[in-house]
Order: sequence, then structure tokens, then C-alpha cells
Amino acid sequence: MKLQESGEMYLEAILVVSQNKGSVRSIDVSEYLGYSKPSVSRAIHLLIDSGYITMDDGGMITLTPSGTEVAEKIYERHKVISQLLMMLGVDEKTAIDDACKIEHDISDASFEAIKKHIQWEHHLEI
Repeated sequence: MKLQESGEMYLEAILVVSQNKGSVRSIDVSEYLGYSKPSVSRAIHLLIDSGYITMDDGGMITLTPSGTEVAEKIYERHKVISQLLMMLGVDEKTAIDDACKIEHDISDASFEAIKKHIQWEHHLEI
């Protein structure tokens, strides 16, 4: 199933919150993204139904293996693209905002070429 951009954003948010807090609840996702609780609740249930996340009886959200795969892919794109834009002289806020838009639409081939170029040109480990 092809996940829409909004679903990818939710999965990325769950990953980042879990890395920062250790556990994730719907309210954490709502606060992180700045979305209303009802919007997050609807999205969470769609992601559960699609098999990307699970939620226990206490309301704790966990990424499934397929959810983790998508979240890590999008988050890596976010980090690499924002880093590239800052290396080009774009201010941090703009680079991060633009990376959020680009990360969902860039092809795998283009992203891998960017990543390879950054690693080679700047001897970075990504």
C-alpha cells in the first residue's frame, strides 16, 4: 500500500518522539506536529488499520516493522536534505521547512545520488 505524505509525516513524528521520549501517545504526536487531537486520532487509527503502528490498551503507540521502515526512510531523507540545503547556505529554519516538503516527493534514485555526493564530497558518514 502506498502511504500518503500525511501518513509518512505521522510515522516520522512517532519515530522522532519515541527517540526523544521513549514512549509515544497520541497527545505527544499532536504536540509534536501541532495538529488537533481529533485529526491525530483519525490518522492514528488509519495507520493502525494499515498495519504501520500498534496501540496498546494504555494508549502507547509502537511502530510495526513496516512502519519503522517508512519512518526511518523519511527521517533519513529529512536529515540529509536539510543538511545539504544548509551546506548550500540556506538558513537552518528554511532548510528544515523545505526538507519537509522535498522528503516525500524525491525519487529514491535522486535521493541516493544526493546522499552519495554528500558522503564523497564532504567525507561524511550519513
